[in-house]
Amino acid sequence: MSRRIAVLGGTGFVGQNLLAALKQTEDQCFTASRSEGVDLREPAQARDFLAKSRPDFIINCAAHVGSLNYVTEQAATVVSDNSRLILSLYEAITAEAPDAIVINPIANCAYPADATTFEEDRWWNGHLHRSVLSYGGTRRMLWVIAECFQMQHGIRSIHLLVPNMYGPHDSTDPNKAHALNALAAKFVKAKASGMAEAVIWGTGVAVREWLYAPDFARVVLEVIDRPNMLGLNEPLNVGQNFGITVRELVDIVSRAVGYSGAIRFDPSMPDGAPRKVMDDRRFRKVFPDFEFTSIDAGLKRTIEYYERIYPY
Repeated sequence: MSRRIAVLGGTGFVGQNLLAALKQTEDQCFTASRSEGVDLREPAQARDFLAKSRPDFIINCAAHVGSLNYVTEQAATVVSDNSRLILSLYEAITAEAPDAIVINPIANCAYPADATTFEEDRWWNGHLHRSVLSYGGTRRMLWVIAECFQMQHGIRSIHLLVPNMYGPHDSTDPNKAHALNALAAKFVKAKASGMAEAVIWGTGVAVREWLYAPDFARVVLEVIDRPNMLGLNEPLNVGQNFGITVRELVDIVSRAVGYSGAIRFDPSMPDGAPRKVMDDRRFRKVFPDFEFTSIDAGLKRTIEYYERIYPY
């Protein structure tokens, strides 16, 4: 049976990967983003979109986000835009699509800054890292608003806590691209243009976990197929409990691209939280057979994507 699925932020990085996966199904897809003329910060536009699309599921990838440097320099704009978007969206859902199930990816910057391994029961137990205060604060706000609208209006939301993602379809702007994608784009450009030196933001000591965006899309498809699975009524990590340092990642990416120039780290740029690794115990209870793409395979496809679209 064909389902009606609205992908918010469908022209963005995660949204495009979701739409690519949904094209393999018989579902009807509807997208909304500012580049398509729908500003979800505006309640009337959000309501109009939902009234026309009449979705069974809403995958909420719409957000104003960027690099650590960007969300710090543009902190007031980021928190303002995202706050308006979230509240406008849930008010529109209540009015026009109250029976739809909302799926919210929540970036792991919503976890406390001093956590070493991110466990779902502890994701509110501490302050956010200041470098992601503007965006991480609105990810916590997203959960609060969703819970309040469920309490009063019965709107059901499923929250998937996600690590840093990478893969095709991301921006080539270093202020907008996700971290691993920014590295892939940088080294592809450095090799192709014959740059003698590549400069990497930060010291490289931070530890990060990485999720291949098409893998996230596969998780979402399983949720859509079985939205009543046990374990989905609470925030759930899409986790592998495995992280590597940025320095290690730089070495992997530069070798995979074949870049032979010098590499210099710029300690004047922020590292962010020291360690961001997702506990995977709950995920394995809900998705015991899910197989993640290896970082080598995912990185190969990501590099191929940037090689295809070069120059940028």
